[in-house]
Amino acid sequence: MSAPSSTIDTRETDATRHVSTQPGSRLARRFAALGAENRAALVTYVMAGDPDPVTSGDLLARLPAAGADIIELGMPFSDPMADGVAIQRAGQRALANGQTLARTLEMVRDFRQRDEETPIVLMGYLNPLQRFGEDRFLQAAAEAGVDGLILVDLPPEHGAALTARARDLGLARIPLVAPTTPPERLPALLAQGDGFVYRIAFNGVTGSRRLDIAAELESALGDLKRQSPLPVAVGFGVRDGDTAAAIARVTDAVVVGSALIERLAESGPEGALALTRELADSMRSARIGES
Repeated sequence: MSAPSSTIDTRETDATRHVSTQPGSRLARRFAALGAENRAALVTYVMAGDPDPVTSGDLLARLPAAGADIIELGMPFSDPMADGVAIQRAGQRALANGQTLARTLEMVRDFRQRDEETPIVLMGYLNPLQRFGEDRFLQAAAEAGVDGLILVDLPPEHGAALTARARDLGLARIPLVAPTTPPERLPALLAQGDGFVYRIAFNGVTGSRRLDIAAELESALGDLKRQSPLPVAVGFGVRDGDTAAAIARVTDAVVVGSALIERLAESGPEGALALTRELADSMRSARIGES
């Protein structure tokens, strides 16, 4: 991805300095509100610029009314190593239609003109940030109204400086924890975490198979919660309301991405919004801790 010619003002402002002590504050408020209802958050993932910038911006604006509690917005990248076919194709469509990191930040800025409370987390890879300029990106993201970052390929051994700068600007660094994460590595991951922990449900790429809810998932989440005060979101493989509701009984948030991307490709924004409503309706009937 080439470095964009951005119109975003990246100068530090009083607003960005003001949030420096509260990384992911919108996320904290949203999880607190849902916790009071004893229900899990629906986290919807969509790719910025897919299938085109106008349609993508419209879908982003309509997701909260359809039931999305938190939005993950993908940053298109040409070599997404952890993404399945659906998300890879979404990124390719977005890039082919001129989506850049600067345009993704502008989408967030436009969203914030209408919605001040729904948290937005940017998810992607380190290379586009480095091309843009890490400090420039972090400041621009904070000013646009981004709440957190999931960087798939940034290990904690190399992420301390970026994490510290992000925290100074009020951006949560959300850690990814896999089933195969060694126990001795987990403290380093969690130490750089804010907002919530993203627990990958199974090994593989996004959207690779339907998730079968098993007792070991609940046990693993219990172990994770004992080590971190952060809410835990489970993703990879959630494709329908029944699966989302089952996971919602054992965790704080459920992430749905590939299924939404596929529905968008097949049926357009109305199809993706219909699936969002189905997921939200199913999850509203589930309460954390219920069998």
